[in-house]
Amino acid sequence: MNTIVGRNTRNAEINTLKNDRQVVNFSVAINDSYKTKQGERRELTTYYNCSYWINPNVAKILTKGTLVELSGRVSSNAWIGKDGEIHSGLNFHTSSIKLHGGSGKNSESEPKQNVTQETGNPFAGDTDDDLPF
Repeated sequence: MNTIVGRNTRNAEINTLKNDRQVVNFSVAINDSYKTKQGERRELTTYYNCSYWINPNVAKILTKGTLVELSGRVSSNAWIGKDGEIHSGLNFHTSSIKLHGGSGKNSESEPKQNVTQETGNPFAGDTDDDLPF
């Protein structure tokens, strides 16, 4: 199980698959920085396409700019775009979400909130290969 902390880059969306299962899709950006050997500070941002299958109601609070702590598993994918170029992305299959405030403007004044709790493996028995992204 992995844990990441980042900000939502857009409002979450609920997608309904052909078998009437619902998935919440959202994107999280994680900012990091490091110093080079020359002492120069570099910023690095990593983006994750996230999916959450347990409760679609969580989409209401996953708004752009919200700081979230996610637990789950990471996967990657690659594809060839319409432009013929190879593209890749990181996915985060979320099993637990903790909200740490609103959009970065007033997050210090907002209390931390535990949105959901880990409920076992939501992917056990999931054989549907429909990707929500």
